[in-house]
Amino acid sequence: MEAGDEIRPAGFTRPRRGVRRLAGSLLFLGVLALVGTVLWAPGGGWAEPVHRLLELTFPVLLLAAAGLYGYELFLRRWLAAELVRIAGPRIVEALLPHQVMEAFLDSIYGRNEANRDVMTGVLGGAGRRPGGGDLTISTHTGVHMELRAVDQELYYLTTAVTYSFRQNVPVDRFIVFATCNALLRDSISSGCQLPLFELWFVPDSTLFHSSVDDMLPSVRLGIEYVDSAGRHHSASASKLRLREVKYQQWADYLSFFREDMGPLPRQNTSDHLGDLRIFECDLSDIAADDHTVQAIERLSVRVSALQRVDDGMCYWQAPYPCYVDQITFAVKELDVEGSGAFEFNLAPFTFRSNTATTRWLRAEDLPELDVRSWLLPGHGVALLWRPSRGGE
Repeated sequence: MEAGDEIRPAGFTRPRRGVRRLAGSLLFLGVLALVGTVLWAPGGGWAEPVHRLLELTFPVLLLAAAGLYGYELFLRRWLAAELVRIAGPRIVEALLPHQVMEAFLDSIYGRNEANRDVMTGVLGGAGRRPGGGDLTISTHTGVHMELRAVDQELYYLTTAVTYSFRQNVPVDRFIVFATCNALLRDSISSGCQLPLFELWFVPDSTLFHSSVDDMLPSVRLGIEYVDSAGRHHSASASKLRLREVKYQQWADYLSFFREDMGPLPRQNTSDHLGDLRIFECDLSDIAADDHTVQAIERLSVRVSALQRVDDGMCYWQAPYPCYVDQITFAVKELDVEGSGAFEFNLAPFTFRSNTATTRWLRAEDLPELDVRSWLLPGHGVALLWRPSRGGE
């Protein structure tokens, strides 16, 4: 606090200057009327009604000045707080999610194009439909990562994730984005205009196309859904038909192919023919009894990807806001010979992860990761490994 700053008690509000002037003027006129009433002794004629007018006026002026000043000092703040408490939630509910979040971020962070990334990440979508109809938020999420060696150089990373959504996601398509470009990887969550998608990142560009082709047959999908008649069903597909989207249509799936996205300039689809592929499937194709999928309640995705052992790490990231209960690992089969050739470590990048240890551990000692916290796009966990150092 600077020298000379006035310390005011909680609840004190300095009156507005215009109101203060008006209250002061009323007080001054009231005092004049009071003095005139007390000191002036009218001698008859016109003076009598004027004196009577002063007698009636000075209490009104003094009460008005006191009431106005008291309202500004105490009552206005209390009324404003009560109005916010009573009507605030209803006003917020009536607004679109992006309007609420945009106003909030601008007031806290200041106006910045990059606020859009925060807004999309926190909301789980653009937030331009009433009631959050275009948002994807998983309130219960489970993740399992399994590593299985093919030989000394390559291994399969199998990731199985189950999402339970806060409210039904009104969608009948499932989208897969596959890329080996780190810029695209970090931009797809903000740029995707569709609520249900999966992101595959292949760090080795030389393996990109072959790895993606190898991953496609491994996709397993399970859904709990609502049909067009409002009835609840569940279905799963062991063989999923994923149709590749032509690059001429990429702009319909990712906004940064149509326009600038914050600091990211508009991208040209022809520049990414070698590092991006997009696939989609109609969820009604796996629904039972020819049902039409109206909305998704729960989604399970399982996919295997071919990776290099010498990468020394793999990871999982949340594609949209997810409350993650637990992340489990199965890593024993990364060692082809079964001789304990690797040590493992966990590196969560989350708000809170309840990580019990940061030591390098043998495969059989690697614990489950109890997260029990929200993860936003960009949050996740990395699993690291290195050659065993014999108990260092």
